[in-house]
Amino acid sequence: MICLFPSSRIVCLLCWLFLILALVLGYIWWKPTKGGTNADVLPVVLWHGMGDTCCVPFSLGSIMSLIVEQTKGGYVRSLEIGGNVVLDWESGFFIHPNEQVEYVCQQLQLDERLAKGYNAIGFSQGGQFLRAVAQRCPNPPMRTLITLGGQHQGIFGLPMCPTLTIRSCDYITRLLDDAAYTPEVQSKLVQATYWHDPIMENKYRLGSTFLADINNELIINEFYIENLRKLKKFVMVQFLNDTIVQPKESQWFQYYTSGQNKVIQPFTESKVYEDLGLNKMHRQGKLVFLGVEGDHLAISKAWFIQNIVPLLLEK
Repeated sequence: MICLFPSSRIVCLLCWLFLILALVLGYIWWKPTKGGTNADVLPVVLWHGMGDTCCVPFSLGSIMSLIVEQTKGGYVRSLEIGGNVVLDWESGFFIHPNEQVEYVCQQLQLDERLAKGYNAIGFSQGGQFLRAVAQRCPNPPMRTLITLGGQHQGIFGLPMCPTLTIRSCDYITRLLDDAAYTPEVQSKLVQATYWHDPIMENKYRLGSTFLADINNELIINEFYIENLRKLKKFVMVQFLNDTIVQPKESQWFQYYTSGQNKVIQPFTESKVYEDLGLNKMHRQGKLVFLGVEGDHLAISKAWFIQNIVPLLLEK
């Protein structure tokens, strides 16, 4: 959270204290791993989104419990970035995705329960971060990647961003509008690394230090293509009434036609469709597109059980 005006500092301080207390209490009650008694189902790895943490009970903690219940004791690991709950929350804003992905790859390799493979679920920006894990770190092997509201082609606008205050959201948006591709902003603000300006495509490709790379927009990295094709399924969930991700079609790997920010280009006509090998995955039936009515990450327990749990139970 960023305090822009002196008069708001007391409120900001109280918000920070409340946040830290909530995170610490949540961490005491909920751990980054859960389950593990049922070895007949693949483990599940979760990566939270912006403004969230790995394990608090009102967010991913409840998802962990639900998965353990529905898989009859399957092992679930919810990624905690940085080794403690405060760093984990800060990572959603201030730790570069490349650093986070490298850290996660190391942690997954050390987890013996994942050695034979795992399924992965990414929430919001955690979706494209887990895709980077699939592309960069093939061991242990990721089997099915599920992204809930992931921004695979980036964003161009951040309305109603999930920060602690409206002022923080406004500040981040202005920063992205004015200086997203400067080295300083790219290094210090996570959202800048997948800010995709469709009007200045060259500036985006040259300035983006994360998304342009994992989408093969600078060079064609065959290693990325090869590793992504190893997925059994790549499931993308779009929230059809999303007020946070702009454009919401990025959740289905679509984006604006270059040069403007109104018309969405068909997925199969985009350059990344071929450059990342998505065309072959599409023909092989590995790409799955799901839509759900509701705002960003607004999914019900019933919808999750009906649509996501069967994917986790597949052999």
